[in-house]
Amino acid sequence: MNQFREFLGLLNHSFRNLLPIILVVGIFQFLVIRQVPDAWLPMAVGLLVVVLGVALFLQGLELGIFPIGKNLSNEFARKGSLPLLMVFGFCLGFAAVVAEPALIAVASQAEIISEGRISALTLRLLVAGSVGAVVALGVVRILLGHSLHWYMIIGYLVVVMVTFFAPEEIVGLAYDSGGVTTNIVTVPLIAALGIGLAVSIRGRNALIHGFGLVGLAVMVPMISVQIYGIIVYSFGEAREVVDGIKEAVDPEVTEVVQEVAGSILLGMLRDLMIMFRDVLPIITVILVFQYLVIRKHIAHVHKVMGGFVLVIVGLYAFVVGLKMGLFPIGQSMAEQLIGLDRWIFVYLFAFAIGFATTMAEPALIAIGQKAEEAAKGRLNGTVIRLLVAAGVAVGITIGVHRIISGDSIHYYIMAGYTVVILLTFLSPKYIVALAYDLGGVTTSEVTVPLVTALGIGLATHIEGRNVMIDGFGLIAFASIFPIISVMLYAIAAEFAIRRRGNDS
Repeated sequence: MNQFREFLGLLNHSFRNLLPIILVVGIFQFLVIRQVPDAWLPMAVGLLVVVLGVALFLQGLELGIFPIGKNLSNEFARKGSLPLLMVFGFCLGFAAVVAEPALIAVASQAEIISEGRISALTLRLLVAGSVGAVVALGVVRILLGHSLHWYMIIGYLVVVMVTFFAPEEIVGLAYDSGGVTTNIVTVPLIAALGIGLAVSIRGRNALIHGFGLVGLAVMVPMISVQIYGIIVYSFGEAREVVDGIKEAVDPEVTEVVQEVAGSILLGMLRDLMIMFRDVLPIITVILVFQYLVIRKHIAHVHKVMGGFVLVIVGLYAFVVGLKMGLFPIGQSMAEQLIGLDRWIFVYLFAFAIGFATTMAEPALIAIGQKAEEAAKGRLNGTVIRLLVAAGVAVGITIGVHRIISGDSIHYYIMAGYTVVILLTFLSPKYIVALAYDLGGVTTSEVTVPLVTALGIGLATHIEGRNVMIDGFGLIAFASIFPIISVMLYAIAAEFAIRRRGNDS
């Protein structure tokens, strides 16, 4: 009964988090565009399904993923085996990313854009391997008690340098591939591993040392994918890519055809099995290490299993809701706003929808709660979410301006990360790891579909724009500016505290 009441609370919480998106779309639709979308009913149903999916997912996290992640971290910390921890970190990072649907979609696009120079499978393995390696490195950082400052400063200096040499066709996709590695399952699981380790080791601070794994998981694929792009564009040859072009360019059309071809029930079952397949590598890694390495039974196994089932069903409902509601809304609104021929409304919509989608982001809600707990009253979860949402709103607005103006993404990205590097020097240590993690969690299942649809919609309908080059990259802007906003807030807060101390 208590769990049912808790679920109802989560359902109410999920609806309140999605309400900003509904308000933004409603205001622009009725006051600016002044017309009702043709498919408004499926969109409305889709949004309600998203609410249900988020509630189920969050309930599953609390029952299954967070407890088992912390338990494994505690057990490995007790064993004190660094190689074992590194292997576990690598396997967990690799498994969480390799079957990620958003990464599969990005990899397919990359193969087409490069005219076959880039292999979709190679790209997926490269990104998954990068995340696995960086989670292993992050585990070592926590064990040694290193500050995240120098890891991120050196890493993003490399990112900026590589971006300068990377071909234009690969830059936006490289940054997007870094963003999509941090999905709705990966973020809580990796965060649980980091926080669990920091809590288990004497002398470690959960806020300073426990966070940072997500930020590293975003950064390293940006480097590896761009280096791969430089190599294949320098030495690789273009080849004809025919198979899958239709599906990759227009997945919604393909899915509609497939749904009509079979029964609705079989289609639902197929999608549910695909969702299970995406989570299966993570479950396999956890079971192998739990029973073959630690050799202990999972405590309250029925609750954990129930939690994983809720995560899978919640994710499925979430994806169905996205296809029915959020993605069509993004494309429709972009097309309608361009039709008004007043760019100010496009900028306003980009800002408003960036803020609203981020406030509704499940991974951000989860990380915000964990940060508040770890900070022990030093940070407020709601303030964190507002800062991140404001950063995303500004970032997407600047990214939309880039598409409208037709500027190269290179200089925007390089300038953005130069500011990030400078702020990393100036920021108080307690906020750095969290700030980078928050930059990663903004590019998850709520934000990505709407933002991607907006970018592709703009690039499609603005004359002279290349959809494959100009349509991507908004996710990168959604990652950079939350880091900036959170660090600026921490710097300002520290300055205010020092000033009050001097006055007194």
